[in-house]
Amino acid sequence: MSNVVEKFGLRPYRKLDGTPLVGAQNRYTIASSYATAIYQGDLVVPVTGGNIERHTANNSTAVVGVFNGCFYTDPTTQKPTFSNYYPGGVAASDITAFVVDDPDAVFLMDADDTFARADIFQNYSVTAATGNTKTGISEVQLDVETSGTNASFIIQAIDISQDPNNSDVSSANANILVRINKHFYRSGTGV
Repeated sequence: MSNVVEKFGLRPYRKLDGTPLVGAQNRYTIASSYATAIYQGDLVVPVTGGNIERHTANNSTAVVGVFNGCFYTDPTTQKPTFSNYYPGGVAASDITAFVVDDPDAVFLMDADDTFARADIFQNYSVTAATGNTKTGISEVQLDVETSGTNASFIIQAIDISQDPNNSDVSSANANILVRINKHFYRSGTGV
């Protein structure tokens, strides 16, 4: 049966040792007026100034984790705003991002093409898709064509989903379990 086509970025699934992830996340900041939207499920990178920004496809900068929503005071209405995505260009001094940043976290991710069992344990990039402004959810996918053994690839495939609606390796869009291969907290480098 063909897989269900559903783009959702990286969705927290479990820890690498098999234990539950239990929703652990930490706070980070986004610079006032940062122009790029960040959607729930997007990878984020640390930048100078102590902030985070959206990871771009085919970029080997170490990732700090997966964006899971934000809070800020809306500059127009002056109301506290919780959102599962950052729309970009918000001129506020209190933009707080929530990031799943555990280096041992495992995420579920949709592949953009047919993914064979032999592709497990390879490293991959992600697609350059933006998110959905109605749902606030990322639409990045595992980029099946951009893979290899090079440590500069951002994610690593570790298994295929056991969900019967999304585990067919003979068709596109199987859901794949991945870990962050180039994690900032394991790289030993600063910004």
